[in-house]
Amino acid sequence: MSFKVAVVGVGRMGRLHARVLSEMDGAELVCVVDSNPAAAQAVAQQRGCDALRDVAEAVDRVDAAVITVPTIAHLDAARPFVAAGKRVLIEKPFTNDLEGGLTLMDLAKKTGAKIQIGHTERFNPTTMALRSYDIRPKFIEAHRISPFTFRSADVGVVLDMMIHDIDLVRMLVGSEVVDVQAVGVNVIGKTEDICNARLRYANGCVANLTASRLAIKTERKMRIFSEEHYCSVDYGKKVGIVIEKSKNLDLIQMARDMDVDDIAELAQSVDYTKLLKVEELVVDDAAEPLGAQAKAFRDVVENNAPPACSAADGLAAVRTAQRIVEEVQKHRWDGDETGRAGLDIIQKT
Repeated sequence: MSFKVAVVGVGRMGRLHARVLSEMDGAELVCVVDSNPAAAQAVAQQRGCDALRDVAEAVDRVDAAVITVPTIAHLDAARPFVAAGKRVLIEKPFTNDLEGGLTLMDLAKKTGAKIQIGHTERFNPTTMALRSYDIRPKFIEAHRISPFTFRSADVGVVLDMMIHDIDLVRMLVGSEVVDVQAVGVNVIGKTEDICNARLRYANGCVANLTASRLAIKTERKMRIFSEEHYCSVDYGKKVGIVIEKSKNLDLIQMARDMDVDDIAELAQSVDYTKLLKVEELVVDDAAEPLGAQAKAFRDVVENNAPPACSAADGLAAVRTAQRIVEEVQKHRWDGDETGRAGLDIIQKT
């Protein structure tokens, strides 16, 4: 028996969700909903479902909904389904502010609804491969940059792109943020287009995150340092390496036993990288993250399973993102002696 589902919003992500759900065993895409009737009809015809304009028309027809409207509309689009006790998958970020997320979470407690947040990078096969190791990060460096796509213009780069790494790092670290330092610049509009944030966690881990939607290339990379591991992953190419301390003890001991002159002499004839035992991540690059996420959501709908990325997880990511943006707004570009602060530097120069 298939669960019945609606996709609300037929932009780029909505069309992708509609494709995955219409092709997935155990799911029946009943309808797509969008304020643009022509856009909804085009997707509906392609996927063999109904096209609706109003969310209220879909609530009683489905068991679950996938919300892919612009972030600022997440609260309004999801609320009718949550109020009816349905299972809801909301694209990242959860909401554009803490208040909206808390509103949906409180409502879900009253109605028995379950909310999963669409942090799809959790289902990236590179992430899945990485989590097979017992890595306890001490320092993480992440870069997520791309050319301007003209999408997600309703939010800045922190909620648009950096939010992925905010969630991934929290998942890997298993601790909460206790300190935030950040700087950002807006070029296209009123919100930040480039941002760097340094996050310190309660367990001592530090993460340095950089995001830009004004780059000339696309890059999604992360490097993770721990006492026992060094990991380097490329989420775009779905590749990565792991170097384990325990598998390189002979090299470490050799270096410790040598004096400075011996090491200098060795440098002339030995390639250090050839001595290292480097393990490539075993990545199932055929796995589609969106499909894996949809299967996890199906388990929530059919078996009442805990969401793979809960509303609490989504809210934690939004909370950190909000703190980053607040720090960006407070940054003094020329020190405390001048009035230039936050995101007004481009406009005033």
